[in-house]
Amino acid sequence: MSFLVLILLFACLGILLGYAAIRFKIEGDPLVDQIDAVLPQTQCGQCNFPGCRPYAQAIADGDADINQCPPGGEAGIAALADLLGVEAKPLNSENGVEKATLVAVIDEDVCIGCKLCIQACPVDAILGAPKHMHTVIEAECTGCDLCLPPCPVECITMEPRAKTLTLWQWEKPKTGQHKVAS
Repeated sequence: MSFLVLILLFACLGILLGYAAIRFKIEGDPLVDQIDAVLPQTQCGQCNFPGCRPYAQAIADGDADINQCPPGGEAGIAALADLLGVEAKPLNSENGVEKATLVAVIDEDVCIGCKLCIQACPVDAILGAPKHMHTVIEAECTGCDLCLPPCPVECITMEPRAKTLTLWQWEKPKTGQHKVAS
């Protein structure tokens, strides 16, 4: 009998929770979602926010400028300016400089399996077990450099990501090397 009472109680609580979830649902800000979709999702903190979503929220609230994301670079700033209908600005040098897309690479012969890099990675792109070699899931790595400082044996390097069709872009022309045909 007590078993049936518990089942009935849990069923009532489930129905109550389901109703509350529907009735008190909070919709997210669509502007924050759009801004967040433009950001590179590196979660590196170079913008002075703990991740891309808080930075997007700050931009939407007017508490942050659109030029604080070095991984997004000038293209990201232009996309944010276009989305928000404001004028694009140069990247704020206080937050860093735009770099090529990098990926972390662990020298497996040197790695001691300390797990400090795993704890520092904001996107869980590093796999490994205690006292065993670690490795990086290249497709998940955002190149944020946050795994470098905690590594006690300096076995992690940042290398340019291999160019694929999705990452390829035209090389910028070098200035001052125009030749006039005579």
